Amino acid sequence: MKKASAKRFDDDLRPEYDLSKLKGGVRGKYYRKATSGTNLVLIEPELADVFPDTESVNRALRLLVDTAEAAAGPARHRPSEPNKRLRPTARKRRRFAVER
Repeated sequence: MKKASAKRFDDDLRPEYDLSKLKGGVRGKYYRKATSGTNLVLIEPELADVFPDTESVNRALRLLVDTAEAAAGPARHRPSEPNKRLRPTARKRRRFAVER
């Protein structure tokens, strides 16, 4: 015998909906397609007054990024692994062996 669920769900569905007739639904079927290329950000109300549309927000953020990059100076090369000692080419190896 099954125990009654401890959780009680507050259903907002209308009583005329018959859920037994709904078959084959897939949860999240279009989730990736709907969210690809979308980045939703909520801003504070006082900022929404200053930036009334998407274009003004993007323009301000691009200016901020450009300013930060200019202040940081030229980009430095950060190798992901330590420098390896270079091996001499075959030509230099032959010359080095002759000189010894």
